[in-house]
Amino acid sequence: MRSPRPRVPVLGAALAAILGLAACSTGPSGPTSVSEQALQAIEADPGFTWEQQQAPLELGVTHTQNSLDSHHPDEATERGTEILEDGSAIWQNHHLMGFGTDNPEPEPGEYDWDSLDERMELTEETGGKAMLTLCCAPDWMKGGEEGETDWSTLEDEPLPEHFGDYANLAAEAVKRYPQVERVLVWNELKGFYNSAANRWDYEGYTEFYNQVYTAVKAVRPDVQVGGPYVVLISLDEGSTDASTEVRGPWGAADQRSLDVVDHWLQHNVGADFLAVDASTKTRNDTIPPVVDGAQKFADLDAWLRQRSDLPIWWAEFYPDVPEDAQPGAESPASATATLAAVAAYARSGVSGALLWGPQGDPSLHYASLWTDSSQDDGGRPTPLTEAWQWLVPRLAKGDVEIGRSPESPIIVLRAPDGAVVVNASGDAVDVGSGAEPIGPWSITVVPRAS
Repeated sequence: MRSPRPRVPVLGAALAAILGLAACSTGPSGPTSVSEQALQAIEADPGFTWEQQQAPLELGVTHTQNSLDSHHPDEATERGTEILEDGSAIWQNHHLMGFGTDNPEPEPGEYDWDSLDERMELTEETGGKAMLTLCCAPDWMKGGEEGETDWSTLEDEPLPEHFGDYANLAAEAVKRYPQVERVLVWNELKGFYNSAANRWDYEGYTEFYNQVYTAVKAVRPDVQVGGPYVVLISLDEGSTDASTEVRGPWGAADQRSLDVVDHWLQHNVGADFLAVDASTKTRNDTIPPVVDGAQKFADLDAWLRQRSDLPIWWAEFYPDVPEDAQPGAESPASATATLAAVAAYARSGVSGALLWGPQGDPSLHYASLWTDSSQDDGGRPTPLTEAWQWLVPRLAKGDVEIGRSPESPIIVLRAPDGAVVVNASGDAVDVGSGAEPIGPWSITVVPRAS
């Protein structure tokens, strides 16, 4: 036992299929469910185009503060664990410090790995591949007291004179955990900001990254290392710092974030992948329609691909939905927005994407894979769970086509043995051909009839 750690418009079609309320005959091939009818109608629509995913896409999760902790109710934890181990994640990412793990080096040379040990055990028990985010830093590396941990300074960066100390800590971590195959260097450039210049301190971050990269590769040359893990912020078009090059129906990219990527690509000493994150609403809280928001991810991927052939990994992604759609861990709207983002990743050649916080959390208004296991009734599937699990192995195989139409909010992720049909809007959609309308904010996994 792991020790306690401190601190839908296809719902109508899907429901009919599930409950067996409707079917029609197609002759010798036998009955076809309503959801199959809907998929066939979509596939016959000349307005729909289909794109084969450009590269295998590996989906994973990042465990955060509360995630199947052993001090949670046993039955809730067991239910959530079953969901996690049932193909919900190829990769499981943990932080070196914070977001569910304790201070790994409270004093120089004195290590405390207990909480990270427990998180690694969870990954091993559920059959995942381990990833480690090399963030955050002990207090004494940030000008604080040795032996003390002030969690209010978690997001402060290490002082330049302690970059080497942090690099040594990173090396110790990858030596201790040979199961770690991939590391992200830092998290969202936390603390690395040049207030005087009103931009990110990309010079300081890149120097920090280079020291960490060198130390990790010296002890584990097999580990994949990536950065810069910058937030690609959206701005309303025409705003100060809005890019005139990277823009779309979702707004415009913040040029200061793009500058981080360019500087890091030009000055890093080596990298195995390129890591970024983003939400779809703008800094002014303008929320685009879900389909337009998903287009942001594809547009940014195209911009990144122009600059580098490194594999692209989305360390975090936050697809927003209209406030009246009640976003959240158990929200059908948030689940459809998540799948719309995944579809954008598949068609734009992304190599990996991590779902932040797979366990439901009331403070995080985005989709999850299981409900809050700290509650007696927690650890249960959400509207995202089934479709996400269905897609994980098929996207990793590179076997998925993405269907969409400029006239429709319907998105289809299609493999040889079936499809996921998503209505990324709050309105029912008529697909014709006698099929029932696709219900608002709905997700249907449609198996192919044999």
